[in-house]
Order: sequence, then C-alpha cells, then structure tokens
Amino acid sequence: MTALSMTGDLWIGDTPLIRNLALDMPAGRWCCLLGVSGVGKSTIARLIAGLPGPQRLDGALSTDDGQPLAQRVALMAQGGQLLPWANLVQNVTIGARLRGEKPDTARALALLEQVGLAGLEHRLPADLSGGQGQRVALARVLIEKAPIVVLDEPFSALDTLTRLAMQDLAARLLKGRTVVLITHDPLEAVRLSDRAWLLGPQGAQDIALPQTTTPRDFRTPEVLAAQAALLSRLHQDMACAG
Repeated sequence: MTALSMTGDLWIGDTPLIRNLALDMPAGRWCCLLGVSGVGKSTIARLIAGLPGPQRLDGALSTDDGQPLAQRVALMAQGGQLLPWANLVQNVTIGARLRGEKPDTARALALLEQVGLAGLEHRLPADLSGGQGQRVALARVLIEKAPIVVLDEPFSALDTLTRLAMQDLAARLLKGRTVVLITHDPLEAVRLSDRAWLLGPQGAQDIALPQTTTPRDFRTPEVLAAQAALLSRLHQDMACAG
C-alpha cells in the first residue's frame, strides 16, 4: 500500500488554480476531491497519473515509500476514452497489451459481467449507451493491479441504482488500494470516502465524514446529514464563484 502527499501551488500555464494545497492521502484508503467545476480536480488527477499537459505543481507530490509514481497509477479519466475500433474485451485489456503482456481475457469477461455487460463483449463503443461505455471504462481500470487508482467522475453517466451498484463493486474490488476519487456528487463522496476535501482557490478544506465503514448505507441518518451539509457547502462555494 502506498500513501500520497501533495503540497504547494497548482497552476495551469501561467494561471494559478489552487494556492497552499495540502493533501495527505493515507495508504489503502479512499480519498475524495470535490469542488466547483474548473477548480482543479481533474488537473490533480493528471498530475498524479503523470500525464503531460500545461498543469504543474510548485511544490511536492510524493509517496511514503519514496518511490516514483510512474507505472504505479491506474487512471479512469473523464469520458472513458475507449478505443473506437476495439471491442469491449479488447478495451478492457488494453493496458496489458500495451505493456506487452498476455491479456487476461477470462478476467475481462468476468468484470464485464460484474458491470452488467455480459453478452456484449464483441460490441464496439459506438454501439453502447453513455452509461454502458462508462462501465467498460470502469472494468478497464478494475482489471489493473496498480496500488494507486485515480477515478475521475467514474459514475457520472449512470442512473441512480446502477451508480450505487457500481460504487459498491468498485469499493469491494479496490479494497486495500489507495484510491483518489473525483466527483461532484455529495452522496458519492460521503458513501465511499475515508477522507475528503473541498477544493478552492485558497486550498483544501477537510470534509467531516461519518465514522462508519465504507461503502456507507445511504439511508442512515449520519450519511443523509453529512450529504446535506456537504451539499450546502458546495452550493455556497458555487454562489461565491458566480
């Protein structure tokens, strides 16, 4: 298990996004980043994943074992980014094929069944709905064995009941990994997170979470109260940003 720490100022080119950022993401836990659109959540995801771009951190992004992040992060980016010419099994196993490894087709088929896409294995992404495509992208990250997983709006295209089921599946299959979840959904953050922060131009504020095991039952008074409090904070931030 690997813990992450990020401190400093976040920039896009010459534009500052977040000053005095301080995130301490414990090993083997789910950490959630929330905030208004454009605050820098996906930029943080790109930094952790080591993707090229105009983003930069004037500070430090480090692991508790001192080892580099390269080759140790699996990213589910917004939009899924499925290969249009590849069928679902080929999309799920693309990581192994890019690394020159033998694809685990049986595992890919099992994951496609778990995300509710059994029988669609040979379809192309163009034949899928948006929610189905997002579940393929989820299966693609779940098949990876990276100790650090970054999920950028992984359930945003799903209906409410499917979203809950996929949250529970991801929580079970990623247990023991260090997961960075980016979402706009207060209930999702409260259900899944061990730690959570509300991002703004002046840094990251801790979000109070129920002291219960994740994934939390969305029907309990503690979860509903935490969701309402978080929604109120997000609404206030959006009003201030507007």
